[in-house]
Amino acid sequence: MTEQQKKAVVAGAAGLGVMLLARAWHARHAITFAGRTVVITGGSRGLGLVLARQFADEGARVVLVARDADTLERAAEDLRTRQPSGDVLTVSADVRRREDAERAVRLAQERFGAIDVLINNAGIIQTGPLENMQLSDFQNAMDTHFWGPLYMTTAVLPHMRRQGSGRIVNISSIGGRIAVPHMLPYSASKFALVGLSDGLRAELARDNILVTTVCPGLMRTGSPVNAMFKGQRPKEYAWFAISDSLPLASIDARRAASQIVEACRRGDAELVITVQAKLAILARNAAPELFADVMTAMNGLLPGPAPDGDEARPGRESESNWVPSVLTTLTQSAEKANNETR
Repeated sequence: MTEQQKKAVVAGAAGLGVMLLARAWHARHAITFAGRTVVITGGSRGLGLVLARQFADEGARVVLVARDADTLERAAEDLRTRQPSGDVLTVSADVRRREDAERAVRLAQERFGAIDVLINNAGIIQTGPLENMQLSDFQNAMDTHFWGPLYMTTAVLPHMRRQGSGRIVNISSIGGRIAVPHMLPYSASKFALVGLSDGLRAELARDNILVTTVCPGLMRTGSPVNAMFKGQRPKEYAWFAISDSLPLASIDARRAASQIVEACRRGDAELVITVQAKLAILARNAAPELFADVMTAMNGLLPGPAPDGDEARPGRESESNWVPSVLTTLTQSAEKANNETR
């Protein structure tokens, strides 16, 4: 065996050793969800509902927190139909308000006792050029994506500390690692959530509370119909909905949810979902100047501002010949499957 071959064998053995150690570390922290209480904000539709189904399938007691009571009731009925013996609590609350977040946690604790898992998933999507965005758009995004998770976390921490364990999962986005043109309020607030989540991970581990930061790429949850659009709204909705629906650009919500559940089970520090998202982060870190130029070029391809585009309207009010169409078939199916339609 040559010296080069020996080095290759040693490197391979070292790599295998690291993998085995990582697997053993994950196994050490792995938990089951049967009989545990899982609180999910934004749990009435989209990714939150898909996650709720998977936790319920494992025998978890699920608490769905969302603003709309009717949507919540439909989601609860969905879970009860799938698992008639399952225990589901719905709480109509706006996590942007601290008192609502504290009330949701109090009701969950009164109903089930322990709170084992908190999934901070509630989110909004605002799409449009900076010229049509207002300070209120940034404030709303920060209230939803930063203050909401912080309010829920501070409310649940005393319970988790008393029981000596817990899991907190913060659903950020690839937009929280890479600033996406025409989504500045969303990206800025998701960046803030990543910083909060990473810091919580470091400080709460000593209490046996493991925090996981999740940064998904595009997922087919059915959310574009409820996203808010500004500027040239039909064009903004078209590029967003089509991108969200393409199989090579996005991932099925059930596959994404399965990865999140497993990361929560192991107590992983971070989960980036989709190969495309991982490659984008790698490219951004390896060649920031070139990546910035690519983002600038991408912005040039997006619709420009509109004089009457300051008013935000949902996707369902921004349809065109492109949406709905055969190009958005997968997203339309996800809308119906995940309680996104009215």
